Amino acid sequence: MEKKELICVGCPLGCVVNVELEEGVIKNISGYSCKRGVTYAQKEITNPARIVTSTIKVEGGEKPLVSVKTKQNVPKNSIFQCMDDIRNVVARAPITAGDVLIENVAETGVEVVATKDVGIDVGTST
Repeated sequence: MEKKELICVGCPLGCVVNVELEEGVIKNISGYSCKRGVTYAQKEITNPARIVTSTIKVEGGEKPLVSVKTKQNVPKNSIFQCMDDIRNVVARAPITAGDVLIENVAETGVEVVATKDVGIDVGTST
């Protein structure tokens, strides 16, 4: 029987959750303090996913970059492709927090959204 130990991030307790697997099938989950621990362990073992955060280049903006994140979790094995997609985008100012900057990142069906506003660069006067 294979055993895995996870630190649950479902709540602030950070329980050490133990998962026992047999031929890739979960047989037992222990060590959790709340139901979120069971849900987290099942998801992490069967289909791990993450929110991806990064920055996108901005053209014509008062700032050169805008912070972004995926609107939902993406499969963990898609993170590198998500980062490649994000790295290849240049957004045009103005940008408002919540604007969708990528509609289908890494063909996951998940949107990448701005998390900050970036205004237009009005230049400096001398």
